[in-house]
Order: sequence, then structure tokens, then C-alpha cells
Amino acid sequence: MKAPEILAEAAGLLDDTIALRRRIHRHPEIGLTLPRTQRTVLEALAGLGLDVRTGERATSVVARLRGERPGPTILLRADMDALPLREDTGLPFASEVDGAMHACGHDTHVAMLVGAARLLAQRRADLAGSVLFMFQPGEEGYHGARVMLEEGLLAGAEPPTGAFALHVGHRSPAGVIATRPGPTMASGDTFQITVRGRGGHASSPHDCLDPIPVACEIVQAFQTLVARRVNVFDPAVVTVAKIEAGTTRNVIPESASLLGTVRTLSEQARERVLAGVRRVAEGIAATHEAEASIELIRGYPVTVNDADFASFVLDTARDLVGPERVEEMRTPIMGSEDFAYVLQRVPGTIAFLGTRPDSGPVYPNHSNRMLVNESALATGIAMHAAVALRFLAPRAGGAR
Repeated sequence: MKAPEILAEAAGLLDDTIALRRRIHRHPEIGLTLPRTQRTVLEALAGLGLDVRTGERATSVVARLRGERPGPTILLRADMDALPLREDTGLPFASEVDGAMHACGHDTHVAMLVGAARLLAQRRADLAGSVLFMFQPGEEGYHGARVMLEEGLLAGAEPPTGAFALHVGHRSPAGVIATRPGPTMASGDTFQITVRGRGGHASSPHDCLDPIPVACEIVQAFQTLVARRVNVFDPAVVTVAKIEAGTTRNVIPESASLLGTVRTLSEQARERVLAGVRRVAEGIAATHEAEASIELIRGYPVTVNDADFASFVLDTARDLVGPERVEEMRTPIMGSEDFAYVLQRVPGTIAFLGTRPDSGPVYPNHSNRMLVNESALATGIAMHAAVALRFLAPRAGGAR
């Protein structure tokens, strides 16, 4: 792999990549059914000589590029779905769909992976093996990667033996690559709790069983659960993000509801905290002679980067953009990611591409004002391509 050539070829694809990103950004779609985005991806991949198939339960696209020599397969992933937000960026290519926005950069992921497919298709002779391009809907809470796995993403005679994904974000300057071995993103589970008491007149709480102070006590106790019962070196975050109760000022309601999330970095901590949430809520409610019903909704598992593959990706990035533009992350990110399902089955790594604007306000992912420094997309194209080329280099033995 000659880094200057890869970077130059990626830079040559930047204008088309930006145009594709903006086209997708104008027309965001949410969930597992993204027909317009799927059509756009299929049109963009046409003529590259790929073996393409689409999903049945979701509008996914899987495309295989075969090298001119036999060898292993590497999977490269881009997620395609948007978020239910009303965009407030003022961009000339802002969302034209009310209540939907590409506020997590998935439009850039798709565009960069298409660019990488174009670059790698021109270098088919350099590939001893195959590249499996995974264009995935439903990352934002819909378990799209799991659906694709259930539909046979890894099935067949040439399953991937390595997997790689990039995610853009504001934490690093444009073009910086960051990742780490081991747990890199957290599990993301949801709890819904309803505390039931007895309603009545607000002037006579002794005639009622007020669920609101019980619910408030549960919220406080969750913070003690984390601080005193969870190993500080295997951290957890418990957040109550919504409390709802009552209808007016002088009525004690029958019930109060809590909605929140649990984030952990190991399956052991995950099970311990989820069990603790149930125990604390039920126990406090019982102490006050109230009742608590708890629903625990399992989200994505912990995203764990394979140590060897993470080292391979970091080395590749240093060769590609220079060590000064590569960061080995000291700590994980407590957000969750359904690429975790792929990494449970295939050794691989998710890495992060800095897309922070060079000037002006900086808004995080999931903000309705999120902005992307599009100059960084050339680095993303090159990084996808460099990982694949090195993994499939003749006689190189891949990442191991």
C-alpha cells in the first residue's frame, strides 16, 4: 500500500462523495425501511462489477468486490438511517423531510463507503480476496445489523474474517483517526418504570399514597447504586431522562412513570446494574406500600474491538495520515452502536473520524445543528480502502 497514492485517489473522489452525501442528507429516512436511500446506494454502485444483494426484512445492501486472486474477505460497514429531529442548520442542502435529519453522520458514512468501493474497484488487481460492503439501515435503535446477520450477512463459502467501520464525530479535528482495543462503546439498555399509588386531593396526602416522592426516591437511589455498588474500574451510567406524573396542581395522581437508560462496558456490569435497577425500584416502592412495575428493554451490547485488529487499524492509519493525526483513545465512549453485533461474530474494529468544523460553533452528534467538515471525507474514503488493501495484500496474511 502506497499511502500518497491512496490519499490522492481518495481526494480525486471527494467532490462526487460530497455530492452524494448532500443528496442523501436532503432526503433522510428513519428505521429499517429506507427505500430512497437504498435506491441511491444501488445507483451509486452500478457499473463497479460488484455482486449485489438486498435485504428482505430491511432495505439493506450487501455488495461483494472480488479481487483477482483468492484470499480472505473483509467486511466494511456504513449505516444509512437518520434521526427523528427537525434540522436547524441553515445549510443549503438541509433536510427536506420535516422531522427527520441525518444528525449522526450516517449520510457521510454511506458516501465514504461508496467512494471506497469505487477506489477499490479500480485496484481489483491489488486484492487477494474479497471486500464485503455492508450498507445497513436501522442503526438508530432498530437493531439493523442484527437483522442483516439473521438474513445471512456472514453466510456462504467466503465469510469475512475481519470487519471495519468508521463513525464521524466532533471530538477530533477534521481528518484525525481514533480508536482503541477492547470495549470501545457501551451497551445501551432502556428501563420503563411505573410507580402505582392511590390518587386523591392534594390537600390530604395522608388519605392517598403519593407515587411522586416514591419515584423521586428511586431516581436518587439509582445514583447511589452506581456510586456504591458498581466497580469504578468497570463503570456504568444510569440516567433517568423522563419523569411523568399528574394532570393538575391539586390532584395527587395514581401513578408516576420513569424512563431512562443504562450504559455499561462489560456484560458482567450490565447484568449487575440491570438487576440492581429492578431491585431498587421494587424495594423502594414496597417500603412505601406502593407498587412498581419495571420493564427492561435490552439494547445493543458492548462494542468490543478485537485487540489485534485495533492495532492493525492504528498502524494502517499512522502509515496513511501520519502518527500526528492518529489517536489511541484512552477511554471508551458511553454511546452504543449496533456494529457490536458484527464484532461479536467477526474480529474487527470501529474507529472514529474527526469531522469538527475548522471554525464557528461545534455541535455534537444527535444535535439538530450538527455540522460536518466535509474535507475529512477524503480521509474516510482512504482509510476504508487502506484497511482493505492491507488486509487483502498478497502474501501479507491479512491483519494477523
